[in-house]
Amino acid sequence: MAAYAARAGLPAYVFMPQDAPEGNKLECVLYGARLYLVDGLINDCGRIVREGVAARGWFDVSTLREPYRQEGKKTMGYELAEQLGWELPDAIIYPTGGGTGIVGMWKAFEEMEALGWLAAGRRPKMIAVQADGCQPVVRAFIENEPRSRFYEGAHTVASGLRVPKPLGDFLVLQAVRESGGTAIAVSDEDMLEAGVQMASDEGIFAAPEGAACVDAAARLLRSRFLKSSDRIVIYNTGSGLKYPEAYSTRFPRVAASEQDKLGGLITPR
Repeated sequence: MAAYAARAGLPAYVFMPQDAPEGNKLECVLYGARLYLVDGLINDCGRIVREGVAARGWFDVSTLREPYRQEGKKTMGYELAEQLGWELPDAIIYPTGGGTGIVGMWKAFEEMEALGWLAAGRRPKMIAVQADGCQPVVRAFIENEPRSRFYEGAHTVASGLRVPKPLGDFLVLQAVRESGGTAIAVSDEDMLEAGVQMASDEGIFAAPEGAACVDAAARLLRSRFLKSSDRIVIYNTGSGLKYPEAYSTRFPRVAASEQDKLGGLITPR
């Protein structure tokens, strides 16, 4: 939003938690946005924005607070169908903070079925992945509730998953249940480990949110919820380059005396 506002010559006001990734903060400042750090979670930021809408006439681009978010997210479903020859996969594993990716794709599949572009009744299992420290949708799914409850003490290194009460939770839960999917939570340690493995095995440096889906896929295969013969699509929704603080915990600074174990220390002439 800050980038588009800069291109259009519009003022932008951004509110994010004080402990959000430094890369996110820097980008907003570079784009010329007015950045305000909030001592709280994303729901606290949203409340401040809504107060500004009433008092200052701002246009609120928070998740599902405007009419276009799911229309944009919906294109992921269209692109997926097109790239797979109009035959959807058996399962989609998606990192779920606000959950609009699942909401948008489910809407896209419904539209494509109505258009006759896809065979009816062949939608994939939609699998929502959250963090152990913030899993309102997972808890609601397990408890068979139509909506989630506010998740107290929400914490995770994956800032995109730190949403204690998604606005569209009922739409996410509806898609997961109608598709025969599931919701699963992953620990910070496991998602970072999966991110390291994905980078070293595939050359993809995924954000912790996407890495959580890699760990979730492995667990669902081990539990036989998914079969090894299934065609599974994992969505990574960000770059690991935005999370140096999180990934650096896996590779703490090495003392000079230890350099030989890593290949040696080279001193330039």
